[in-house]
Amino acid sequence: MRKLLFLIAGLGVLLASPSSAFARMNVFACSPEWGALTKEIGGDLVDIKSATNAKQDVHHLRAKPSLLAAMRKADLVFCTGASLEIGWLPILIKKAGGPNVQPETIGWLMASDYVEKLDVMTEHVDRSMGHIHPEGNPHVHLDPRNISVLADIVTERLILIDSTNATTYQNNLKAFQAKWKTLIRKWEVNAQTLRGQKVVVYHNAWAYLLKWLGMGVIASLEPKPGIPPTVSHLETVLVRVQGKNVTAILVAPFENEKAAEWLSGKSGIPVVHMPFTVGGNEKSKDLPALFEETILLLKGSS
Repeated sequence: MRKLLFLIAGLGVLLASPSSAFARMNVFACSPEWGALTKEIGGDLVDIKSATNAKQDVHHLRAKPSLLAAMRKADLVFCTGASLEIGWLPILIKKAGGPNVQPETIGWLMASDYVEKLDVMTEHVDRSMGHIHPEGNPHVHLDPRNISVLADIVTERLILIDSTNATTYQNNLKAFQAKWKTLIRKWEVNAQTLRGQKVVVYHNAWAYLLKWLGMGVIASLEPKPGIPPTVSHLETVLVRVQGKNVTAILVAPFENEKAAEWLSGKSGIPVVHMPFTVGGNEKSKDLPALFEETILLLKGSS
C-alpha cells in the first residue's frame, strides 16, 4: 500500500511538472552513507549534499544556513529516520523544505522505514533512560544486506522524480546489486573467524554490524545511551571484561576515545578506531571500501 501511494503521488508530481527531466537532481543526504548509495545509482545525474561528515555525530547537528540553502534546492531528502536526526532535520524541513520533500512524499526517504530494526522499544520511554530511540536502533547502514534493500528503494524514488532517466537508474541498480551480492558473499567468508567474538562499544551504534557478523557486545562505555562515561561505570566495565577474552573496544570517529584508552590501559584490550561510515578513515572512500576496512580492522584486533 505504501509503495502504491508513492507511485500515485509520483505520477501526480510528474504530470504537474512542465518537464520530468532534471539537469542534475539535488539530493540532500543526512549522512555520508546515504549520499554514497545514491551516487552509486544516480551517478552523474545527481548532485549530493551531505549534511554531515564521518567526524560528526548525526544525533547532534546545528541547522546552519548552508544546510538550509541545500534543503531549499532538494528534490530528494535521504536520511536514516528512527529519530536519529530529530534534533535538527524537522527544523530544516519547516524552514526550507518544499512541498516535494515533506514527510510522506516521494521526496522524503527515511532508510529505517524499509528494513527490520533492532532494539524496538515496547515499554514506556522517558529521559531517565538516556538518549534512546523507541522506534529501534537507527544505525541500519552497518548491515550490508540493508544497503541492498535500500538500493532498490532509492532507485524507485529517483525514477519517480526523474522518469526520463529511468533506464540509466535501472541499469546502475542492476550493476550495483550484482557487485554488492558478490561482495557480501566475500565479506561473510572472510569474517567467519569473527563469529562468537565479544567486543566493548562506546555507544550501541554497531548492533547491525555485529549481528550480521555473529559477534556480541559485553559492555558499553556509556552508562546509558548518550550519557558520557563516568569513572564508576568504567570501573564496573573493567570488572565485567576481566577474563572474558574480549577482542576489541570499538570507537567511531566522532566518539571521545579517552574512556576507551583508559579501559585499554587497564585491561590490555586494544582500541579499534572504526570508520563507521564512508569517509571514516582514509581508505573508506565508498561503500565497498567501508565494509572492507571494517572487517579488516576487526580481524586485525582478534
